[in-house]
Amino acid sequence: MSSSGDTAVIIPAANEADRIAATVTAAAALPGVDLVVVVDDGSRDQTGRVARAAGAKVVRHSRNRGKAAAMETGAEAVRLLDEDGTPRHLLFLDADLGETAHAAAPLIEPVRAAKADMTIAVFTTRVKLGGHGLVVRLSKEGIRRATGFQPVQPLNGQRCLTRAAFEAARPLAHGFGVETALTIDLLHKGYRIVEVEVDMAHRATGTDWRAQLHRAIQLRDVALALATREPLIAQNLNKIRPNR
Repeated sequence: MSSSGDTAVIIPAANEADRIAATVTAAAALPGVDLVVVVDDGSRDQTGRVARAAGAKVVRHSRNRGKAAAMETGAEAVRLLDEDGTPRHLLFLDADLGETAHAAAPLIEPVRAAKADMTIAVFTTRVKLGGHGLVVRLSKEGIRRATGFQPVQPLNGQRCLTRAAFEAARPLAHGFGVETALTIDLLHKGYRIVEVEVDMAHRATGTDWRAQLHRAIQLRDVALALATREPLIAQNLNKIRPNR
């Protein structure tokens, strides 16, 4: 990790002992990164121990509290370390990226150069997913209706943003609704969002009952995030609807 960096990597992780070391190692080598924080979100395996051995600072939830809560915990840990200095930019990465996390540098560059307040990854290598894209379509259409922006991969969790943008988006939406809500809320507040192609990949979602349950939870969380932002959607639709 760089001794003169300005970016912290935050990795929410639950039961990722098999991949977390490779993800941490790759993230720590990114330009400008001088801190990697892993939030062990109630793992039942050795995720926290393995992450710490790989060089990350580890914060642990005693029980699984979900992705959004892990993101907030990680950001708060970074804030405490930043109290006497300039706030770091925040790069959020999934725990299962493994060695492909080394390709996250293009996400950081526009934020460090003040050309974007938040970047969103677009994976150039698409893994075969076990689902049917229902959650993606729901999120994409909800964002379009609320803001006019049509993201390529609206649920992609690989994002870099300034501390100011992160604080403007708090409190984060619950669970897996966090990405959809982040995009809507920041655009409505005038922050600049840029999508960036990266050569990264994470574990493909399967088709067993656990995977189906995961997608059902995703669908619920995204629907809830959109439902609570109905006033923003209505406001945007009224803005673009022609006068009668």
